[in-house]
Amino acid sequence: MKKPTLEKIQEKIVTYQIIVMMSFVFGVLGFIYNNWRYEHNENNNNIRVASFQMIQELASLEQNVYANHYDNDMHKGSPRDGWVKVGLINDLALFIDTTCKISSDDLKETWTKEWSHIHTNKKSTDRVVKEIENVKACTRSVLKELY
Repeated sequence: MKKPTLEKIQEKIVTYQIIVMMSFVFGVLGFIYNNWRYEHNENNNNIRVASFQMIQELASLEQNVYANHYDNDMHKGSPRDGWVKVGLINDLALFIDTTCKISSDDLKETWTKEWSHIHTNKKSTDRVVKEIENVKACTRSVLKELY
């Protein structure tokens, strides 16, 4: 049996060291990617949950407006409930997107101007419903873009 030479032993050591360094680099890169992917998925999940809640609250606000205007039902169409829903919609928009936040701010501004006229004025009702639809459209577009 041949005795390995010093040069061959040094070559093997260098090869092992290169393999160990490459394994370490790939391990760290894999960890970094996995962590980034987890954060990205969590962010998308938060946006999804806030968006679905937003859509529910928008539908509820729209029902409130219609009950107030068309049904003359101040219990189901309570302006106080409307204020709470508008505030919640505005808060949820922070978690979704800046364009949705702008749309929800527009809804809040329109609600502030028109809430007292919804009961008697169809134009006021239409303005509020139009702003509700704008926020819905913005929320749907954000949901479509998630992956």
